[in-house]
Amino acid sequence: MTTEMPVAGDPVPGAVGKDWKVFDGTSGPHMGLMGLASPPWRRSDPISQPEHFPSELLERDLRKATPFLVNSPMIWAVNASLYLRRPLLLTGKPGTGKSTLISKVAHELMMGPVLRWDITSRSSVRSGIYEYDAIGRLQKTRPGGDEPPIEEYLTLGPLGTAMLGANWPRALLIDEIDKGDLDLANDLLNVIEEGVYDIPELRRLSKGKEAVTIVDGFGRGVQITAGHLECRQFPFVVMTSNAEREFPPPFLRRCIRLTLKADNDAKRLTEIVNSHLQQFLGDRQIELEQLVDTFVNEAKNKELATDQLLNAVFLTIGMNDGAEKTFSPDELRALRTMLLEKLA
Repeated sequence: MTTEMPVAGDPVPGAVGKDWKVFDGTSGPHMGLMGLASPPWRRSDPISQPEHFPSELLERDLRKATPFLVNSPMIWAVNASLYLRRPLLLTGKPGTGKSTLISKVAHELMMGPVLRWDITSRSSVRSGIYEYDAIGRLQKTRPGGDEPPIEEYLTLGPLGTAMLGANWPRALLIDEIDKGDLDLANDLLNVIEEGVYDIPELRRLSKGKEAVTIVDGFGRGVQITAGHLECRQFPFVVMTSNAEREFPPPFLRRCIRLTLKADNDAKRLTEIVNSHLQQFLGDRQIELEQLVDTFVNEAKNKELATDQLLNAVFLTIGMNDGAEKTFSPDELRALRTMLLEKLA
């Protein structure tokens, strides 16, 4: 019997018509975003055609997306974000999949490589939009001579590159946004809400007319006219937070919010491990289940992350083949204690 992979939008048992979900977390790449209507408050062009990217640019996200298992709250939150064109704010402890979910969505919905913006205390909206190497340009300017073309010293950042998707949304991960200063969150959403941004250096140069070519976050040349960026497709934006501080209500009301919790169900954890490491485990499921049970019991008294379990399974079960690599009982106990050390 052949089991066909479900396609987003196919009817589901008990439903009338087509399922509302564009992303379901189990389909291969598909064009379910095609024609997805915008809400009245979100101006954008029709979604019409995915972009083409070389396979080497897609490989990293594919490796992350393939084994990642989503749950129902993730699916609901992602689809709400897609329909409403709102950023998705994911909060949770390290190791809960906050930064991996976007790779799953980008792969299934053909959004291309995930653009990543790692936030620090020095991050600003401008640095997310573009970087200008003013010192490098000054060093190349000869005394009494003309200055080098300014566009050669400008590069679009991840936010600027995400905004320039023309016919299909791009995927942008804004990682650990709570590390930014107090104004970053609201300034960021103001730009995303308006969908426009002016680059002052180019605006002065062009005097409202000239189009120049600068390099985007994919290493490709893109044209900017009169220093003006205008968003044609609202990108799929995922912001992650470790809950290190509270955000202001105006910011929160413009996000779809989801708190991710650590998986402490033995059956679910076994599925996750098999999804990542099945090729290393073979018929050693009993040993896996025993280690999962140990992890679940220890997680009741101390904070642990799922990737710690993956580390322990890979090293002490997957690599322990009894032939090429062997571990003594003392080594196994010591390694598992080390790998399952509490986080906090």
